[in-house]
Amino acid sequence: MKRMIIALTSATALTAGATAATAGNISEPVVEMAPAPVVVAPVPMGNDWTGFYAGASLGYAEASEDDETVFDGDGATYGVHAGYDYDFGSFVLGGELEISAFDVSDNDIDVDSVARAKLRAGYDAGAFLPYLTVGAAQLNTGGALDGDDTGSFYGVGMDYMMSDSIRVGGEILQHDFDDFEDAVNLDATTASLRVSFQF
Repeated sequence: MKRMIIALTSATALTAGATAATAGNISEPVVEMAPAPVVVAPVPMGNDWTGFYAGASLGYAEASEDDETVFDGDGATYGVHAGYDYDFGSFVLGGELEISAFDVSDNDIDVDSVARAKLRAGYDAGAFLPYLTVGAAQLNTGGALDGDDTGSFYGVGMDYMMSDSIRVGGEILQHDFDDFEDAVNLDATTASLRVSFQF
């Protein structure tokens, strides 16, 4: 009986020792830390519109005098322009010179061309530049009303920057030529599509 008790005691001690040894060998779970979040700098909203540009336009015009009995015509326009814009951040200010040929005739009166000196003020909306424009215009006519005279214009436009060097856009202008050649009051509305190369 003593031998059985000693054997059981020894077996219990060995089992407890083995369990303790095994328990001591169990490694603690490894906790992997999540990677730190990467902070991405915000992309700036505006493009830099500062610089010289030059290009061409194609459009449509309607021209008439006050009571539309002497002259009332419409037709195509095409021209060239060059200018400079300065980007102040969200505000863009610039100037432009443009000359447009007209294919507009009525009652043996031809609208030949309009030359414009423009002031442009716009908002830098990233790749888009909506703007207002105002300035002086010189109208040249031929046929029964042959001459040239200076008036004014105002309008709105939009440029889109396709790349660092190419802009596309559109423009709508209203022209007023009061007492043109001391004969009639003429006005003209033009709408044009434009492409420009920025330097």
